[in-house]
Amino acid sequence: MTQAFRIIETYITALSLLRGRLRARVLAVRGASIKQKTSLGSRCRVDRPWCLSMGERSSAESDVYMKIVDDNATLRIGDYVFIGKGSEFDVMEKLTIGDHTVIAPDCFITDHDHGIMPDSRIDQQSCVAKPIAIGKDVWLGRGTTVLSGVTIGDGAVVGANAVVRNDVPPLGIVAGVPAKLIRYRNDKDK
Repeated sequence: MTQAFRIIETYITALSLLRGRLRARVLAVRGASIKQKTSLGSRCRVDRPWCLSMGERSSAESDVYMKIVDDNATLRIGDYVFIGKGSEFDVMEKLTIGDHTVIAPDCFITDHDHGIMPDSRIDQQSCVAKPIAIGKDVWLGRGTTVLSGVTIGDGAVVGANAVVRNDVPPLGIVAGVPAKLIRYRNDKDK
């Protein structure tokens, strides 16, 4: 029975992978630039797919929402990027994610904010966008929020539930609300 169970489990895993790759191909037909062996989980949603490029062997788990709100916006996801279940990207101008980056489930990344001038209601004010750049080999912990204008350097780690509103240096480890530098990945004495 155990051998039969393993065979069935292998078949189901292969079928799931094929479905994910098929979803990525459908997205390419809708205008996205999708490289080989890219995979999308069930219920992934992409507004304005022609503004999206996904690198080779990148994958998004189920329920990821890529909300691209302007026809001139760009969302570039590098090679071998993993995006966890339930994450959301809210892009008005530009979001770039480097190769080999891991984004845990339930992360929220937005490159714009509403205006807050006191002489107008919030819903009457324009949004202000500033690009976000997330480097290579970065790990965003579960529930991380990244706000507009932030650059996260190569090799950085962001702790779970952190709110990143300032730049993170390469190899920096940050955590908290707002996120603060704790140490560097290459610190030998920690």
